[in-house]
Amino acid sequence: MAVILGYWDIRRLADAIRLLLEYTASTYEEKYRYVGDAPGCDRSQWLSDKFTLGLDFPNLPYLLDGARWLTKSNVVLCYIARDDNLCGETEEEKSHEDILEKEVMDSSNQLARVCSSPDFEKLKPEFLKALPEKTKFFAQFLGKRSWFAGGKPASQTCMFEPKCLEAFPNLKAFVAGFQDLKKMSASMKSSYFLPSHVLVLVWGAGPAHAAWTLPRRG
Repeated sequence: MAVILGYWDIRRLADAIRLLLEYTASTYEEKYRYVGDAPGCDRSQWLSDKFTLGLDFPNLPYLLDGARWLTKSNVVLCYIARDDNLCGETEEEKSHEDILEKEVMDSSNQLARVCSSPDFEKLKPEFLKALPEKTKFFAQFLGKRSWFAGGKPASQTCMFEPKCLEAFPNLKAFVAGFQDLKKMSASMKSSYFLPSHVLVLVWGAGPAHAAWTLPRRG
């Protein structure tokens, strides 16, 4: 039976989940809600059934796997990772995953706040100015490992502005290695791969589809 992933028709918090589902060859479907154009956006498609699905803590994204409903993006990621033995095995690997999970979420939320702000053009230079220092910490944390949490991809992915990687060869190699994974490469080249959520939030670009269920093949 296919699991169902519910989210807006953007990448944002569901992007890592989609990629992990692709990597694990999971059979899944997506229930999109049209987010609407910025700056106002339109949440009506989600609000109309938010409290009718039986979720303990109604929110997006959510994952339906049989009778099990899960919310919170990191919870969903960890659930999929545990099911496919992608979690850390040693205490060191588990600690790395825990740290990385929080840092990635903090960075993602910071980027989202900048991109969704009406003062985007004013905030962007300051964000980009601070990015090299933030990126340096990720590079130091990765060190000489191929993956952040050990010998296999973890349940977290990082987002970078392309030029900020120039000073960090290990991060460039990490991103290239991730994109070169057979299933990741195929997914990113497919018609299912959504454009950047930044465009949707700031400039109102991106797909203008209504809510539907899109089948995905594992």
